[in-house]
Amino acid sequence: MKPKKDYTLVKQKARRFLLGMNFVDGFIYKAVIYILLISFSYIYLYPVLFMLVNSFMSVEDLINPGIKWVPTSLQYSNYQRAMQVLQFPGSIFGTTEYVLKVSVLVTCSSALIGYGFARFEFPLKKILFGLMLATFILPSQVTMVANMLIYRNLGIMSSQWSMILPAIFGQGINAAIYILIFYQFFKTIPFVLMESAEIDGASHFRIFTRIAVPLAIPSFIIVFLFSFVWYWNETFITSLYVGGQITLPLKLAAFRSSYDTLFPPGTPGAELNEAIMMAGNMMTILPLLVLYFVAQRYFTESIDRTGITGE
Repeated sequence: MKPKKDYTLVKQKARRFLLGMNFVDGFIYKAVIYILLISFSYIYLYPVLFMLVNSFMSVEDLINPGIKWVPTSLQYSNYQRAMQVLQFPGSIFGTTEYVLKVSVLVTCSSALIGYGFARFEFPLKKILFGLMLATFILPSQVTMVANMLIYRNLGIMSSQWSMILPAIFGQGINAAIYILIFYQFFKTIPFVLMESAEIDGASHFRIFTRIAVPLAIPSFIIVFLFSFVWYWNETFITSLYVGGQITLPLKLAAFRSSYDTLFPPGTPGAELNEAIMMAGNMMTILPLLVLYFVAQRYFTESIDRTGITGE
């Protein structure tokens, strides 16, 4: 009888190890999750690692089929030339100033609009809400001509105001998504909090700033990070309405022509190659990578908190 009991005990331990108490804490479940996470992370990290490695290669390493991940020598001159072309570090401060400005404005305006849709009843509310969502569904090319005519009549075409004014009035890039995020969050706040503050004599604006905004900090973090990344990477609308090379991605789009201006074709040892282009790409996405590593903890916590529902 004793061997049978030992076999049963071993079987129970093995089952508990593989499946756990409720399956989600077992080895099989965790192994599947980690395999999926590693697979997805490889898909996203591979292009970044490829660019990073190739940005340090020489021309000989690029054309050598035997060299793929480990260059024979690190060519720091690739980054030096890319910095000259992209006008580092002045361009990064200019880009950050512009993107930070419009991101903060569109975040604040989206919060106000989302709060208004969530907490107030007014005529044509559903129709206006649907029109707001339609601004995201419609591609930018549909409204491009109308916006250009409006900005030209206002005298703000080819200036930063053509991006700042829409951000102030909740019509920035992908602003409908930001409004929807705030709307969904403000709907979860218990209405009794608003009523008690209103009974105590607080105005609607005071209720918004003292009660709604502190509770909506997770939504503010999510919307700000989304808007910062989208404004940073946007090149078509920015070049169309603002013009020039106001951001790093726009400078990167004109990288080849700018490089030929600084280093005319035929200059000994200064020919443009793929490694220098990769260095320019890495310098363009580097601020976003730093932002992610700094804010990823707050970003994930904010997503968790925005999933909490109220009464």
